[in-house]
Amino acid sequence: MVNRTTADARGEVVVLLIGMRINRFWAVHLWLPVMLAMFRMLRELARDPVRGLLERVLLTASPRTYYVVQYWESKDKLYAYATAPDAFHHRAWAVINRKERAGKLRGQVGIWHETYVVPEGSYEAIYADMPAFGLAGAHGQVPLEERGRTARQRFAHRSRQTPTTGKAG
Repeated sequence: MVNRTTADARGEVVVLLIGMRINRFWAVHLWLPVMLAMFRMLRELARDPVRGLLERVLLTASPRTYYVVQYWESKDKLYAYATAPDAFHHRAWAVINRKERAGKLRGQVGIWHETYVVPEGSYEAIYADMPAFGLAGAHGQVPLEERGRTARQRFAHRSRQTPTTGKAG
């Protein structure tokens, strides 16, 4: 029997896709620091869960393209981390901007991100014989039957909101 579960996400879900593309392999001195900075930020966020990163999944799209799918507690916490003067992201972004202005990165390494704030009712998930992963890793995992056996039922599921906090109860 297959053990089927779904993510226990409630309310809106914040997803950040962030990554890099190596445009010139021989420019290791330019793209390797970008990659190492990404790992350093993930370590910093793992050590300080109050900042709001719930889960991350590292992926490789090709030998040139690497990215991280990140699940955040809220868009406010994501913005706060991105702009916090004490966060490594602030220093790393300043260095990247200086190098870009000087033309040193142009064409050597690409960086990108996409952020999605997904309202409840606009996401669903199913996991078969999987540990908590992705959305379920970020928000917890429940038996499939709690949210519905079909995708249509899971999309239709709504969490109860408490009137005073707006958070799931």
